[in-house]
Amino acid sequence: MESIQKMFEHLIWANKRILDGLHTMKEEQQEVIRIFSHILFAENVWLTRLQGLESSHIPIWKDIDLDQCSQLVKLNEENIITYLLTISDDDLETIIKYKNSKGHDFQNTIREILTHVALHGHYHRGQINGRLRLLGFEPVMIDFIHYVRT
Repeated sequence: MESIQKMFEHLIWANKRILDGLHTMKEEQQEVIRIFSHILFAENVWLTRLQGLESSHIPIWKDIDLDQCSQLVKLNEENIITYLLTISDDDLETIIKYKNSKGHDFQNTIREILTHVALHGHYHRGQINGRLRLLGFEPVMIDFIHYVRT
């Protein structure tokens, strides 16, 4: 459970760093914001599924602005912290049944889902940094080792 806690502390920190980086840009880069919002919506979807709730009403991709991203960053942080406080090591192997965004039935353990959420966000934050570099901006430092050093 300790490693999962650390992954999600990093996820929260990295989301805030990306958000801060996007706020410093003179003009909104909609494609970059679209990728970032996808991370945030996906976190919301998975947290909803982990609670045994229907997630089909939550978009996976949707065009929103940075203010709406800020709201999602806060909401997801609160929901992540609340959820992680409710589970223990013994719960990590519990099977969660859910439908994906296309309505197909799946099941995975809580551990698998939490690992996916952390890695999914990391992958897309890397895409964001790649796009920022192509646009002439300095990528946001979000490496895990940088996080644990600070």
